[in-house]
Amino acid sequence: MRKICTVVLFLIFAIGLSCADAQIAVFNSKDPHIRYTGRINMTDGAAELYWTGSSVKINFSGTGASALLRDERGENYFTVIVDGKVANTIHLDSTKRVYTLAEGLPAGAHSVELFKRTEWEMGKTTFYQFILAKEATVLPAPPAKKHRIEFFGNSITCGYAVEDTTGQDRGSAPYENGYISYAAITARHFDADYVCTAKSGIGVMVSWFPLIMPEMYNRLNPKDPTSLWDFSKYTPELVVINLFQNDSWIVQQPNNQQFKERFGAKAPESDQIIKAYREFVKNIRKKYPKAQIICALGSMDATKAGSPWPGYIEKAVASLNDKAIYTHFFPFKNTPGHPSAKEQQVMADDLISFIDKQVKW
Repeated sequence: MRKICTVVLFLIFAIGLSCADAQIAVFNSKDPHIRYTGRINMTDGAAELYWTGSSVKINFSGTGASALLRDERGENYFTVIVDGKVANTIHLDSTKRVYTLAEGLPAGAHSVELFKRTEWEMGKTTFYQFILAKEATVLPAPPAKKHRIEFFGNSITCGYAVEDTTGQDRGSAPYENGYISYAAITARHFDADYVCTAKSGIGVMVSWFPLIMPEMYNRLNPKDPTSLWDFSKYTPELVVINLFQNDSWIVQQPNNQQFKERFGAKAPESDQIIKAYREFVKNIRKKYPKAQIICALGSMDATKAGSPWPGYIEKAVASLNDKAIYTHFFPFKNTPGHPSAKEQQVMADDLISFIDKQVKW
């Protein structure tokens, strides 16, 4: 008799769980109701996010949503955006688990978005599914935004140390926030989808590590040279290139290992520098033949008074004889370290003003 009662109780419990689960809507990574932005690798069972600004978004009617995620090393941070406003920041760990993104919302239509605020140096994040609160229903996938921009950049574009208010200029994950970089701010201003192909420390000719932008710009998985991005999946109307800050430092350091690897014993001459930049821009133009391109620089010391680096860019662009390629230089911020949140906003305001004057969408 006791065994029969035990079986009956187990069946009742199991049926109860099934009924509860039936009220929860689960949307796996390949569900068409989910919208992705960025260079994201879609596997059979998940989506892999590497780059700063990679985004996953869903619209729903209900009171809350969660996501099933796993981080490679437990170093990445994500901005949670609910109904177009920043609601929270979550720090992932390396276990596969569910994270609450929004709860207790008023019943009705809502959107929730995960925005990767840290760069690929912190490892990849695997997204498996959205889980909506009980009684919620999914709504049509979020539409594409009005415009499309892509940024090629370095630590400035990644938002390196932007949240370190101590003056230590720390670039570890808690202090990096690509969501408040000039690039992301500019994209939001123009209601533009935003792709950020950037890495702290990278250069056009030489970097602080054995990889340069001409070797990285066409990758899907930035750590894998055989993983190539399909440029037909995202065609920006506007491209912004902000590179040369790291080159400007390393070319003056003949004892630097990357200097030796790239240049041997002699620093590059100005014509070599101009040619390297020109060739990179030509590669971008081949990928995006109809895009308008802004070749920018700053706001760190590569644009300080007397710096030759803006001139190198101007000469490279002039030699291309392309009326849809512009130059724009952010004023030198004249403060230590990387741009602060306030200085990133100043950069964004400056770039927005330039785009308003020069770019025809």
